[in-house]
Amino acid sequence: MGIYVDDRTPEQKLTHRFAVVGTDTFMSGWGGAKGGMSYAGWAFQDGDEAKALSAVEGRSDMKRVRIVSLDDYRPKATHTHIYVWNGQSFH
Repeated sequence: MGIYVDDRTPEQKLTHRFAVVGTDTFMSGWGGAKGGMSYAGWAFQDGDEAKALSAVEGRSDMKRVRIVSLDDYRPKATHTHIYVWNGQSFH
């Protein structure tokens, strides 16, 4: 596993155990993902799956969008960043 950044707090790691993840085509190949793939994911609380999935699928820079369990997620990417979905937008 390459660089792995997880923005969840210790408390959020208990409540935000799943994430919508995709290949970030904008960030892949340079910066922290130089020469490789960059994945971005948004961890969500129960009940926010549909909204988070729809929002990420609607982004033109995200490909191969899927839901993963962060309990055992081991990405094969050069760079992965897990953000926290706030229920309405990205941050």
